[in-house]
Amino acid sequence: MSSSQESPSPTSQPRVSNPVKEARETNCSQACTKIPRSLTQALVHYTTSTITPQQTRKEISVSAKVLEKKSPCNFLVFGLGHDSLMWSALNYGGRTVFLEEDEAWIAQIKRRFPMLESHHVTYDSKVNEAAILMEVGKGPECTAVSDPKFSMCQLAMKGLPSEVYEIEWDLIMVDAPTGYHEEAPGRMTAIFTAGMMARNRKEGETDVFVHDVNREVEDKFSQSFLCEGYMKKQVGRLRHFTIPSHRDDLDRHFCPE
Repeated sequence: MSSSQESPSPTSQPRVSNPVKEARETNCSQACTKIPRSLTQALVHYTTSTITPQQTRKEISVSAKVLEKKSPCNFLVFGLGHDSLMWSALNYGGRTVFLEEDEAWIAQIKRRFPMLESHHVTYDSKVNEAAILMEVGKGPECTAVSDPKFSMCQLAMKGLPSEVYEIEWDLIMVDAPTGYHEEAPGRMTAIFTAGMMARNRKEGETDVFVHDVNREVEDKFSQSFLCEGYMKKQVGRLRHFTIPSHRDDLDRHFCPE
């Protein structure tokens, strides 16, 4: 066939874009990042674990929704448990600190999850002292707004690491100490101290969560020292309070009227 009678070229097909291929061809390292190691560990842990966290899914969702709005933030947790890795992951980029009474448990968790920040604390009061401490908490030294570290109130925890007092916490979770029986350490001082930290911040408000409010101590002390007027909701055994700073108005009532 002569060159003048060359067969026509096949009809050109429209180019079909391949988003995946194009994404690979771009310099993805400038816009994409790997999943942080802490989140990877959390995903693997909870996918493969058969241990149920202390809180139910509905209870967890209450705090998780607040974290979704506020994180990265400062999150203080009384207790170190099977859900600690989750709380730290949900507050990715923020600071999550756990306060735990059991030194052996702290060591065990640190071996598994060294990225979690935890401190050993002691509780001087027992569940069977709750009634006495409730009366103590009504005194003027306990209703005055002050740094818990220097408070004259017997309910204020004064032996915490200094940085715990220095940081303004956006969220505080009270899920410790155990408080399972009359001779066990109770959560009276933890609940009171959480409320005092919230009131003593320079400005803004603190979301405080108390778990196990089906028990008498957690029920009565959260209502009295975190205040029914500041309670946002209760889901299952979890109560959520939003407590404003009292430092800008020292004449503000301890609980809203």
